[in-house]
Amino acid sequence: MNDLLEQFTNYIRDVRKLSDNTVESYGRDLRQYIEYISGKNIHSLKNTNKTTIITYLLYLQKSGRATSTISRNLASIRAFYQYLASERIIDKDPTMDLESPRVEKRIPTILSNKEVELLLDQPDCSDAKGTRDKSMLELLYATGIRVSELVSLNIRDINIELGYIQCSKNNDKERIIPVGTIALDILNKYVENIRPGLLRDKSEEALYVNYKGERLTRQGFWKIIKGYKNKAKINKAITPHTLRHSFAAHLIENGADLKSVQEMLGHSDISTTQIYTQLTKNRIKDVYNKAHPRA
Repeated sequence: MNDLLEQFTNYIRDVRKLSDNTVESYGRDLRQYIEYISGKNIHSLKNTNKTTIITYLLYLQKSGRATSTISRNLASIRAFYQYLASERIIDKDPTMDLESPRVEKRIPTILSNKEVELLLDQPDCSDAKGTRDKSMLELLYATGIRVSELVSLNIRDINIELGYIQCSKNNDKERIIPVGTIALDILNKYVENIRPGLLRDKSEEALYVNYKGERLTRQGFWKIIKGYKNKAKINKAITPHTLRHSFAAHLIENGADLKSVQEMLGHSDISTTQIYTQLTKNRIKDVYNKAHPRA
């Protein structure tokens, strides 16, 4: 079974060109599934059926896993069986009629305009680290890109003169995103004055690098934003995605159309973008309730 899992992960990485994070997630979910059915003395995927999978999903539920986690596991298992059926390794896909558990879309945390300003004002631009950090935070809020996309940016992906960045998702879907003047100014300062001094290898392509001159990681950025959140004394749970959520909500709140925001965020389904409409409605309602004398 592990050999088949390896074949599948090679397929989704090399043929379907899914991201490393997605491949890793599928692999983790499927290793747990294989471990579970092996514990039930099932040593061939040909001996599994719809009941096997339902039993596993119930096991996850009883173990206290969130509905979103169970839904993701089923998606991984479904993709695996679809691959096995297409390769004629199994006769029939047992997930064909299985429905995913309904997952409620959680409304993300967003920052107010004042909180964004407070957070972005924390880096000290008198030194190299502060300038780099300020540039990253400003670029995230200016473009709404994911943190994984931010740290994946190469120097060739930015065009300061024309004011845009070029962002690719899963090395496939490229999008061009405009960048505002404030973010462009600090980006230009970082590129011209700071980045060259951080590089150890002049052939390094990464836009944002650490003190070793190597590409900054998602984990490294997470520590950075957490530090500035504490320094700003913002009493909200801030994640690396918070500026992305705030970018989208603030655009819609100020009249941007949903389709344009969808394109900038890189959402394949506009229903994902619509959650920010709900956020702005909630904020308008709060303002009304606080301000109207007969609310």
